[in-house]
Amino acid sequence: MSTPVLPEPVRRLAAWCAVFLLVAGVVAVLVWLCVTFRTAVTPALLALLGTALLGPMHRRLVGMRVNRSLAAALTCLAVVAFVGGVSYAVTLALIETGDQIVSALRRAGEDLARHFGAAGTSLEDLAKNARELLTKFGGTAASGVIAGISVVGEFIGTSVLSLLLIFFFLRDSDRAAGALRSLGPRAAGDIVEAMARRAFKAVEGFMRGTTFIALIDAVCITIGLLVLRVPGAFGLGALVFVGAYIPYLGAFVSGTIAVLVAFADRGWVIGLWVLGVVIAVQLLEGHVLQPMIQSRTVQMHPAVVMLAITAGAGVAGVLGMLLAVPLTAAAFGVASELRTRFETPPAPNPEPTPA
Repeated sequence: MSTPVLPEPVRRLAAWCAVFLLVAGVVAVLVWLCVTFRTAVTPALLALLGTALLGPMHRRLVGMRVNRSLAAALTCLAVVAFVGGVSYAVTLALIETGDQIVSALRRAGEDLARHFGAAGTSLEDLAKNARELLTKFGGTAASGVIAGISVVGEFIGTSVLSLLLIFFFLRDSDRAAGALRSLGPRAAGDIVEAMARRAFKAVEGFMRGTTFIALIDAVCITIGLLVLRVPGAFGLGALVFVGAYIPYLGAFVSGTIAVLVAFADRGWVIGLWVLGVVIAVQLLEGHVLQPMIQSRTVQMHPAVVMLAITAGAGVAGVLGMLLAVPLTAAAFGVASELRTRFETPPAPNPEPTPA
């Protein structure tokens, strides 16, 4: 019998390296395909997120003996009404309070300039140029420039296609298991279906939990800002609600803006109170709401979430930041299902032989 050239630990390390390279190559090819065909992949991913969020409403309508197509149509109409109402309220609040927020940020920059010199001056210039940049971007999109028209057209097309895909995903959700079984090998049909169910359950729990947490955060911070009489309370609360869909980073940015506005308009005392409100809400979210609401979904370490957000931003910008965490939750759900199915159970202790 010939002696192996490499010892057993080295061969195991080489095998794991080969597996890692294979997985990394497959992931890289998938990411390249998604980026290349992003005009089709983006609506599909957004539709999956919308289906995960609206699935309980559709199932409840079907349980009330409503036709599946009619239930899907009613759910999509409810989405249009809700998103339209929220967008109108957020836009109206930002328009009404935008001047106050920008002027407050400008005063904050001036205060920082007096206390910290050049660093504050750069912040002041940033606050002064923010309105001009927004005006130029809005004017470009509205004036018929090709770039602005393409961006608006792509956004509208993506939204319409996502809504249509949500309708079909909801209507044909009962056929999803059969479709997955037909795509995979016969011997692995059960495994493919179980992995898909676990991934979709993780995304569904994440979307519902995040929406509920975002609503609670926005309401609490808006009430605190109204009590402290900070200008632009509703606009800042809307920013908190939208930013909550980007974990950690969105809450940090929206909370920082609220604190800066309070410092500039109401002074250091009120600014410190607003800082306390923001920190209290974030502590409530991290230690009470997330463990309570998302306890049945995939739990991810904050470091994993931050790395996922960074990677998503590098691949697809803001859209990648929004999609990174749900996709990571789905990946964790698949890994959990595989570990549950293929983990070798411990051997039972042998019973003692009777004397």
